[in-house]
Amino acid sequence: MQPGPQNAITDVPGVLVGQVERTDPPYLTGTTVVYLPGTAVAGVDVRGGAPGTRETDLLDPVNSNPGVNAIVLSGGSAYGLDTASGVMAWLEERGEGVRVGPGERDVVPIVPTAVVFDLGRGGGFTARPTGDWGRQAIEAAGNGAVAEGNHGAGAGTRVGRLKGGLGTASVRLDDGTTVGAIVVLNAVGSTVDATGRLYGDRYGLGEEYAGLRTPVEPPPDPPAGAVPGMNTVIAIVATDAPLDKAAAQRMAMVAHDGIARAVDPVHTLLDGDSVFALSTAPAEQARLSVTDRAAIARLESVFAAGARTLTRAIVSAVLAAETVETPAGRLVSYRDAYPSAFAAE
Repeated sequence: MQPGPQNAITDVPGVLVGQVERTDPPYLTGTTVVYLPGTAVAGVDVRGGAPGTRETDLLDPVNSNPGVNAIVLSGGSAYGLDTASGVMAWLEERGEGVRVGPGERDVVPIVPTAVVFDLGRGGGFTARPTGDWGRQAIEAAGNGAVAEGNHGAGAGTRVGRLKGGLGTASVRLDDGTTVGAIVVLNAVGSTVDATGRLYGDRYGLGEEYAGLRTPVEPPPDPPAGAVPGMNTVIAIVATDAPLDKAAAQRMAMVAHDGIARAVDPVHTLLDGDSVFALSTAPAEQARLSVTDRAAIARLESVFAAGARTLTRAIVSAVLAAETVETPAGRLVSYRDAYPSAFAAE
């Protein structure tokens, strides 16, 4: 197996990503939108004890919703859920959504959303994403490379004692199926062990993380102003395999293992860990079901790839993050905290 051409969730056909962020004081936050022009079958699994979400109940396999138009990952805590309104307005103007009447714009766009807590990290509690940010992000959506680290919803994140960020990765399976992941890393737990090694670097494909070494530096001090309960990992895994809703939900469930391999502790009462799963296969394609024994081998391959790709996306988020100076103190990146880990570069 090899990463896709961009090693990003945009390697999955039908997935576009747009982002907006502000890092000028008093801002340190952003919004990331995954846009699905052809809609996608979706599932979700929420395991954190303090989630901030919107429209997740629609994705339950027992409910009638057939698919989603976009998914929003945003900073701003519960206030950041408003970013979905800007995405919905943009989709409505284009007639994209569940049709509820004969008019061109008689639609209700389906835009599930999850948020992380980054309020006040740039110095201003009210300096947070709004509906306009969602519109700007989806307007910028494309299928090219995805900016990582301090971009989009990763702008104001932290993970343990380090600066968090946004990361993405992909893999092309031997049968031609593509699986991708995108994550916003803002966890209570740490991504590094007692030696400073990244928990997830063992899951790299080929020589992906071959240049990393065990660092010699001691761990950095905790971030200034760190308050328990202001965290979360939110993510999306996607594939072009033709999953039904139950299979998509199962993919989201298994993908949480990808977080657990890269962050410790995980799924705490102080996190809102939530993972969405998407299948972008054309609607006319026969769907793989978890009740079809003939489909199990392929499903297990896709599910396992989703979890491993999410782990790699978390590693990418940490490696791409950059140190930022805030009014409350310094959020130091892994690269600046452990420079000897990159001695081979």
